[in-house]
Amino acid sequence: MGLIFLIAFFSFLIGSIPSGYLIGKTKGIDLKSTGSGNIGASNAYRVLGKKEALLTLLFDMAKGFIVVLCVEKIPFAQNLKEILVPVSIVSVVLGHDFSIFLKFKGGKGVATTYGSILIYSNYAYIGLLLWLIILKITKYASLASLLSFSITVLLVLIFETSIKVKITFLILLCLMIIRHFS
Repeated sequence: MGLIFLIAFFSFLIGSIPSGYLIGKTKGIDLKSTGSGNIGASNAYRVLGKKEALLTLLFDMAKGFIVVLCVEKIPFAQNLKEILVPVSIVSVVLGHDFSIFLKFKGGKGVATTYGSILIYSNYAYIGLLLWLIILKITKYASLASLLSFSITVLLVLIFETSIKVKITFLILLCLMIIRHFS
């Protein structure tokens, strides 16, 4: 039980690193008080530009990816990994959404969500492709995020056999919806 809390804490801490906020600060801009006030790639794009938005997107995805990769590579028993990986995924996204470095304010968790599930499920790749297509058509990142991930979760619910994967994806969708409407 202590190991689960340790992984959750470590994952939350890594997720809490506010990439977009830090990138904005290097330019003398506080993303929390500019544009939409969000610290994610969409607001970074509007306020800082393409390069900074891409860096924000990549760093936020990398947070999730690296946390899950570390948990996957540590030689735990498989039955323990089946618990620790979902815990690390949800925790890294919670850290991004409610950063301890920003008084529990954060981003919407889209990039960190996708980064964290790339190792966990092949459905993540379908979701990312859908996100790109929807963004290209609509030009609305929030719509692309919510619609692509909702479709991804629907696919997981229909085709995935693991109840742990289904529950993890449902939790991530709930977090994404909450953050988009808060």
